[in-house]
Amino acid sequence: MQNNDVLVSENAEANSAERIDEMAQEVWTLGGGCFWCVEAIFLELKGVLKVESGYSGGTVRNPTYEQVCTGTTGHAEVVQVTIDTKVISAADLLRIFFVTHDPTTLNRQGADVGTQYRSAVFYRDPVQKELAEAIIAEINKERIWRGKIVTTLEPFREFYRAEEYHQNYFARNPGQGYCRIVIAPKVAKFRQKYKEKLKKQ
Repeated sequence: MQNNDVLVSENAEANSAERIDEMAQEVWTLGGGCFWCVEAIFLELKGVLKVESGYSGGTVRNPTYEQVCTGTTGHAEVVQVTIDTKVISAADLLRIFFVTHDPTTLNRQGADVGTQYRSAVFYRDPVQKELAEAIIAEINKERIWRGKIVTTLEPFREFYRAEEYHQNYFARNPGQGYCRIVIAPKVAKFRQKYKEKLKKQ
């Protein structure tokens, strides 16, 4: 084989490997109340490559945190999660999502009230929608929660990344009041329940 042929072969193999890696990645946009809480949990999961806090589902372009907090923009606080499906399945990601926040309370998580705190899955295609529906049916059947799941399934349109100070908020601000009182107990419970699914600390 000539050198040029070797180079072409190597490039083809590299491109093929890159395509496989891209196929193994999947992005989900999920709302489960305050994005600080949801982000703190997903960042610790094996197979999670990236987590960004932000806003989806509204009508205002490039909304600020202050605007979203008014509940008038239509956005939900969300996390955009990129997973390696060779390590964690989308089904397991959704199961953890539905167990680590209360999907039975409409537009509310604890003391956080408003449509911006709604439980929501912003699906990118029919496959994501069908999987979310299947997991909801599964969890309703198992009666993990007393009430029925009210999570909205909404078509994904745009994701607006939240301001930088919101990213990795819990790790950066462990002593902040909300982090100590609300997030820390939730994360501790999550770590206990899903020990085998955690990244090495």
